[in-house]
Amino acid sequence: MENRIDISVLVPALNEEESLDELNERLRTVLDATGETYEIIYINDGSTDRTQMMLEGFRADDPRVKVIEFNRNYGQHMALFAGFERAAGRVMVTIDADLQNPPEEIPRLIKKAEEGYDVVATYRRGRQDSVFRRWPSWIVNKITSRLVGAKLRDYGCMLRAYSRSVIDSINLCQESSSFIPALANTYAKRIVEIEVGHEERKKGVSKYSLFRLLRLNFDLMTGFSLLPIQVIGILGVVIALLGLAFAVFLLVRRLILGPESEGLFTLFAVLFFFMGVQIFALGIIGEYIGRIFQEVRRRPRFIVKKELL
Repeated sequence: MENRIDISVLVPALNEEESLDELNERLRTVLDATGETYEIIYINDGSTDRTQMMLEGFRADDPRVKVIEFNRNYGQHMALFAGFERAAGRVMVTIDADLQNPPEEIPRLIKKAEEGYDVVATYRRGRQDSVFRRWPSWIVNKITSRLVGAKLRDYGCMLRAYSRSVIDSINLCQESSSFIPALANTYAKRIVEIEVGHEERKKGVSKYSLFRLLRLNFDLMTGFSLLPIQVIGILGVVIALLGLAFAVFLLVRRLILGPESEGLFTLFAVLFFFMGVQIFALGIIGEYIGRIFQEVRRRPRFIVKKELL
C-alpha cells in the first residue's frame, strides 16, 4: 500500500454523541504527541443519534479523520472488519468510543508493538463494571484462553494493538461472524498483555445487552473450536452406558423383589434429565448448522452506506 502510514486507530461507534467530542480531542492530542503519522477511522455502526453528523464535522476539520457509515447496526466486530480493510497503518489500534479505556494508554501499546509483538493485548486495572459483567467475563476469558491456546487475562478489553501482518491475515477471513481478539491470536507469533486503566462510564449507556454477550460467546465457541460438539458426543456415550447400567439394575431388582411401583417418580426424573440433555445437544448442533448455513449463503457481512476516506 503506497500511502501506508504509521498508526491507524479504529473506533466503532454506536449512538455515542455524548462522548465523541472529548474522545476525538484526546485522541488527536495523544497521537500528535507521538510524532508518528496517523489516521483515526471512525466506523458508525448504524447510529440513530447525531453521531454521523459529528463524525463528518471531525473529518471536515482534519483530513486524518476518516469515517465509515454502515446502513444499519452490524455489531462491533463487523465494524472493525470494515476498518481493517481500509486502514493503512503499520500498527493498528482498536478502542471503544465510550471513554472507559483512556486514549492516553495508546502510546504504551504502540511502544510494545514496535518491540516486535504481533498482538498487544490489555487487561483492565480496577475494572469499573458491575459484578454481573465481571463474573461472566472471567468465565469467558478462561474458556477463550483454552480454545485459542493463548492464556490472557482479559479478552473483552477492546483497547488492543495489532501488527500489519496480523491484520493482513485477518482481512483474508470472510466468515460472517467472528471474535477478533481470538482470531488475531491464531495468526500471531508473539503476544503480550499489559495493564491499562479503566474508567467508569460517565456518558451514554452500554450497547452490550445480555443477549449480545451470549451471541458473542457463541461466535467464540463455534468459530474456534469443535470442543462443544465433541463433548456432546462423549456425553452421549456416557449417558447411554449409564442408561444401560440402570436398565440392568432395574431388571435385577424386578427379578429379586418382583413388580413394584415405588420407583415410578425416579424413572420420570431420569427421563426428564435425558430429555434435557438431548434438547441441549440439539441446540448446540443446531448452532453449528445454522452458522454453516450463514456461511454458504455468502451474503455480504455488512453494507457500507458512506465513506469519507
